[in-house]
Amino acid sequence: MATARQQAPGEQSTLQDLAKRHLWLHFTRMGVYAEHDIPVIVRGEGCHVWDERGNRYLDGLSALFCVNIGHGRADVAQAGADQARELGFFTNWSYAHPPAIELAARVAALAPGDLNRVFFTSGGSEAVESALKLARQYHKLTGHPNKTKVIAREIAYHGTSLGALAATGITGLRAPFEPLMPGGCHVPNTNLYRLPPGMEPGDLAEAIDERIEFEGPDTVAAVILEPVQNAGGCFTPPDGYFQRVREICDAHDVLLISDEVICSWGRLGEWFGAQRYDYRPDVITTAKGLTSAYAPLGAVIASDRLAEPFLEGTNTFMHGFTFGGHPIGCAVAQANLDVLENEGVLENVRAHEPDLRDMLESLRDIPIVGDVRGAGYFQALELVKDRATKESFDDRESEELLRGFLSGELFRRGLICRADDRGDPVIQVSPPLIAGPEEFAEMEGVLRPVLEEAARRMHVTPA
Repeated sequence: MATARQQAPGEQSTLQDLAKRHLWLHFTRMGVYAEHDIPVIVRGEGCHVWDERGNRYLDGLSALFCVNIGHGRADVAQAGADQARELGFFTNWSYAHPPAIELAARVAALAPGDLNRVFFTSGGSEAVESALKLARQYHKLTGHPNKTKVIAREIAYHGTSLGALAATGITGLRAPFEPLMPGGCHVPNTNLYRLPPGMEPGDLAEAIDERIEFEGPDTVAAVILEPVQNAGGCFTPPDGYFQRVREICDAHDVLLISDEVICSWGRLGEWFGAQRYDYRPDVITTAKGLTSAYAPLGAVIASDRLAEPFLEGTNTFMHGFTFGGHPIGCAVAQANLDVLENEGVLENVRAHEPDLRDMLESLRDIPIVGDVRGAGYFQALELVKDRATKESFDDRESEELLRGFLSGELFRRGLICRADDRGDPVIQVSPPLIAGPEEFAEMEGVLRPVLEEAARRMHVTPA
């Protein structure tokens, strides 16, 4: 078994001291680390990572839904180093370079329909921000300047920049930064386990039509949806949902943005989630798996129709980022796509998705497991107090369950996944796309005893 590199005497404590003094972690309760160590991950190989003390963990979250080809691919990293020797950086503001040109052409060839224009960013929030700005300016250029609003779904996460945050449907993420960009409107999500009273699956798309009509079609620029919604725990769409949304958007001259920061590059077993669910968006936003996170890179992939007004006369998309389309990131993305194509990674997801799902379904005999849902290598367990009534945990109980026990215990036993309550309590698993039955068995070996103990702690008993 591979081992982590040996730490020099005192190095572990030095890393801890430096991290606690200087490193500001993202989305993290920093006060927790006054009495606890910060997990410091020093190496990765395949589906596993090691911490500074040599402890080995199964990365059941692909770091953050992004290390699709697994850890430790020196060949992919080498592609970035080779590019740095040739051209370390040049901007895409009025200039171009071969890595961006060639990657844009390759991405366009893989994207569905006529999504042939690729605008690079540094990451996912930037991609969503760019798509929202693109939608607004497109409508202005085509004679509809009042079309500025965006329709998104409740509990959906679309990013943390102020524009993307307006589309994000999670109150706790929005409240500290209000007032936000105006125009963010929300409709019910596709949590089929907890449909609103009186609502049927077929009503969920109609809720988008009703909200557009309520806001006024001449004020709505875009609808933004993930193929499988992340926040809340991997909500999949009911049959026909996206086809009906497409009809609604066409009827109201509203753009359909498919937010695939997570759901693209094989996560659902296809290049794009829109292909899995057979719909045609006007825009795809992507990041994460585009490089398998070996370098930062995101993109907006837009249809020819959407790009057309910007190609006329003196019109300009008045937007950009210094590092969007960085040549090193583009070279890494090309090497990553080579791995995905040449090593049958998407085929692996399609072949073993049933095995992952069967493993998770087998946990239903634990009374705290209420629902199992998701698609591809993007799955979730919802945890409940009472399976018969679907009663969930209150805020205090959820805090005790997730942060008081599950997160730490899963990690202590060697599994990295997400215990989350942006909605009802869930555990999300999203392993590297190279994982198979051996890794799923390892995952079950941690999940089962921890969930059984969680049920005992929370006094959840069989019905």
